[in-house]
Amino acid sequence: MKPLVLAIALALVAPLPSLAQTASKPAAQTPAPAPAWVAKSNEYAHILLNAQAPFQPETLSFFGVPGYDDQVTDLGPDNSRRYRDAVAKASATLQARLATERDPNVRQDLEIMIAAAAESIEGSELNERLMLPWTDAPRQVFTGINGLLSKQTSPERQAKAVDRLQRYVGLTAGTSPFTQLARERYEEKLSNAALLPPTKLEVERALDNIETYAAGIRKLFAEYKVAGGEEALAAMDRQFKEYAAWARSTVLPKARTDTRLPPELYAYQLKQYGIDIDPAVLMQRAQLEFIETRAMMQQIAPLVAKAKGIDATDYRDVIRGLKKSRIPNEQLEPHYRGVIDAIDPIIEKNRIVDVPQRPMQMRLGSEAESAAQPAPHFLPAPLIGNTGQQGTFVLPLGNPGKGDKSEQYDDFNFDAVTWTLTAHEGRPGHELQFTAMVERGISLARTMFAFNSVNVEGWALYAEAEMVPYEPLEGQLIALQFRLMRAARAMLDPMLNLGLIDRARAGQVLENEVVLSKPMARQELDRYTFNAPGQAGSYFYGYSRIMELRVQTELALGDKFDRLAFNNFLLDQGLLPPDQLAKAVKEQFIPVQHVCLRSRVRAHRAQSESF
Repeated sequence: MKPLVLAIALALVAPLPSLAQTASKPAAQTPAPAPAWVAKSNEYAHILLNAQAPFQPETLSFFGVPGYDDQVTDLGPDNSRRYRDAVAKASATLQARLATERDPNVRQDLEIMIAAAAESIEGSELNERLMLPWTDAPRQVFTGINGLLSKQTSPERQAKAVDRLQRYVGLTAGTSPFTQLARERYEEKLSNAALLPPTKLEVERALDNIETYAAGIRKLFAEYKVAGGEEALAAMDRQFKEYAAWARSTVLPKARTDTRLPPELYAYQLKQYGIDIDPAVLMQRAQLEFIETRAMMQQIAPLVAKAKGIDATDYRDVIRGLKKSRIPNEQLEPHYRGVIDAIDPIIEKNRIVDVPQRPMQMRLGSEAESAAQPAPHFLPAPLIGNTGQQGTFVLPLGNPGKGDKSEQYDDFNFDAVTWTLTAHEGRPGHELQFTAMVERGISLARTMFAFNSVNVEGWALYAEAEMVPYEPLEGQLIALQFRLMRAARAMLDPMLNLGLIDRARAGQVLENEVVLSKPMARQELDRYTFNAPGQAGSYFYGYSRIMELRVQTELALGDKFDRLAFNNFLLDQGLLPPDQLAKAVKEQFIPVQHVCLRSRVRAHRAQSESF
């Protein structure tokens, strides 16, 4: 389902306390009322949202859909078939509305939602037919509680965390423990030898983090002073331990070492994330980008070395030299805040895109959040019923789990990296894109149901590129390093899933050529093989599609091309897939710009004649 895809791709664990706002800027503004057609489209969207909600209420609650704060994911018997039936019924209702709807914008949104419904049904059928239904239950419980215990939710909603946890542990009348239901769904399919079990690495990572999730939930209850949860917390501890013992004895011995997905399921994953080309073509394009980006890094590296006093010329050694100037953990937030405050004026001065008139939020991730999502990520604010809440850029400090506890990220805690990482997760990247969707009143169909990682991650990588000319030289080198990583992703993800490279060699590329730390390389490989296979290529592919569209638009408009207007237009379209976004630019933006140009010419002539 599309909200689930959104949750995975943006690593939604839910917002926690944010950095204090800068006093010189006003607080977040309340979103403006949506146009009439958007309001009508959103009414239709709730038909599909309400069909999906019982099967994933935590996600819908996170995005602001009322009535689901105390509910948990439906893992009851035959849940996959029941989910497909509910979505198919909602889709039939939307198709009936499409037959009578005349507004072209609403019609487009209905078509988006009907296509999203069909895609989610397809994914459900594929997974039920091909995969054993294993669930990392403790991680999901942590995510569900973390979604409520947040400064973005009111105290009344935070109190629902007790009700939700009671449902998770089976203390609510008519419910069973979530861990028990997860076990039952796995065991009832275990006799089917045709179903693919989870990967050994995936199960091991889950087992390594169970205690971290339990501690994280207890910490949240204490931090938000939620009373009445003692019995449920005690039951949670007991059930997590029992689940761990069961997973070690039942799941782990049967787990597979080959991380490749069945070809048709991997093809579906690519389509779901918005990659609409053959993976072989994606790999070829990424290989060219990889080698060209590496050459650019080698050209700039000696200049950076000279400026920073580093005794090296190879880009790898120069990056390692930059990483030695580490920012202490207690200074990370203030340091990033300084870069955040510096970026807004640069964006405005150079007319890159319109900037919200309030500060961006950023914080460090907790240990439990880092276990659930060990990479920097952006947590969007509610898309429904938003009254001024803001999203948050979250920076993890490590990749928790079994292994050498001395291993720490060195990828995000040095000065040169702060520029491109802030541009990607913050402004003008994810933070600005999702804030624009809320504040500009973009329909739910074009946010939750049109969502594709190609659009979201493509925009964020494009945002990085827009900022590069205005960054210090060392920041430009790291921006290229991150672009190299995105090219590596688009190569290695399909290569691993198609059996063209092994994990060890892929890890060598990430550590030696891209210069990632060992824990960062590990989370990258986990992403490609079991956390989100197919998603990693969306960064490079989305960026290349936007750049193609940018060139085509510049050619069409010549020296009259307006970067500010173009970038604002892209944001106004929500999360349309690349083909639909290109169509909107060609059929709406370019003609309007030509009309505006002719109007300015006529006005200038009239003014000249008046003199």
